[in-house]
Amino acid sequence: MNGHILVVDDDRAMCDMVAADLQARGHTVVTTRTATDAWDKISSADFDVIVTDLSLGGMSGLDLCERVVANREDIPVVLITAFGSMDTAIEAIRAGAYDYITKPFDTDQLALTLQRAVRHRRLTDELVRLRRVVRETEHFGPMVGRSAGMVRVYDLVERLAGTAASVLVTGESGTGKELVARALHDMSSRAADGQFVAVNCAAMPETLLESELFGHARGAFTGARDDRDGLFVRADGGTLFLDEIGEMPLGMQAKLLRALQEGRVRPVGGDREVSFDARLVTATNRDLEKEVAEGRFREDLFYRINVVQIELPPLRDRGSDVLLLAQHFLEQFAARYGAPVKAIGREAAARLSRWDWPGNVRELQNCIERAVALARFDHIGLDDLPARLRDTPSTSTGFDAETPDDLEPLADLERRYILHALEVIGGNKTATAEALGIDRKTLYRKLERYAEEGLLPGTDSDT
Repeated sequence: MNGHILVVDDDRAMCDMVAADLQARGHTVVTTRTATDAWDKISSADFDVIVTDLSLGGMSGLDLCERVVANREDIPVVLITAFGSMDTAIEAIRAGAYDYITKPFDTDQLALTLQRAVRHRRLTDELVRLRRVVRETEHFGPMVGRSAGMVRVYDLVERLAGTAASVLVTGESGTGKELVARALHDMSSRAADGQFVAVNCAAMPETLLESELFGHARGAFTGARDDRDGLFVRADGGTLFLDEIGEMPLGMQAKLLRALQEGRVRPVGGDREVSFDARLVTATNRDLEKEVAEGRFREDLFYRINVVQIELPPLRDRGSDVLLLAQHFLEQFAARYGAPVKAIGREAAARLSRWDWPGNVRELQNCIERAVALARFDHIGLDDLPARLRDTPSTSTGFDAETPDDLEPLADLERRYILHALEVIGGNKTATAEALGIDRKTLYRKLERYAEEGLLPGTDSDT
């Protein structure tokens, strides 16, 4: 896949060599020796990829990368550096670089990196379109929801999918961390050629986990009748997802770190190493920084896997996503079981909305599956929910009224809902107006009126 490439290097010989090689491969190449001149060219022309040396006179390659990311984030930047330390790599990726290559480098390696970068550039328009669709719908790949916390997750997934950066997904158990890992793979170029391979590090002892990850040679242990590739090799060209990495024993952590640093694994009982190219995504519900401080997790491995972190919000903080997810699961299980259930009743919906969901999305999924299986009518009723939800004390919402005296004035109900939405979305009035489906000026007028009447939290007449 040929592209229009800008090469930036203050070493004329290096610049000319890279340009000649890329042109021979069919790319259109423009060269420059300073970051300032490069920025002028970027401002007046469109490029598919920018390749820049890290050390330049005046503005550095890293500074140029940061400026490009801030102003033209659709153009991938590949940094070339003579300093192959982990700190440099992390600094480059955090600056927004698509990838980095250390000198001396193989021209084939550079060409392969640029081919992926050009493909990434070609996908940019489609990703922009997808982002717009996401804002207008409730689904993002395998994930469902439109709360502010989930929109932030979607944005990070979009920005990271085309990079090779290692991602650590954190969040409480049951929040959907594997779905994030799958979305990162499915939206990347790796989905076309490689597999998504997942393993739960807490599900097997250390010796078995080593064999599972690295493979084993014939005769390595009792029952090893043949050579067997490990998950790193099976994920070559794709994505390897290590779930519950915080449960991995320290001895295994050291072996994992070595494999990641060298890009090679040695099968158990084998005498040769096998190279791999797998994008690593890990997940945990533990506080790994605390685990590092208490000596249960290696600090060097933590920094290796935590180049970028995506934190999933708990379901109790996702507002109306609870009912969106509930309806999604209802349709899923009704189709699977051939059940005539089509909706969630009013009282059942109220109880679902009030529950704290300590088990998060997994608990909600289990709850709806049970309700679909038990439902006697075309909707889920209160009696179809688990006892723990049915027995939740009722709170006044205006919909729980049993007599006319219990009814809440519509204006009060609207005010409480608007303030609740504002709190859920973190105070962003524009995003709140969009979520509520009203004009931003309308929201401002309502908030001003609440303030004048002393009905905002913190005012003397707050209710």
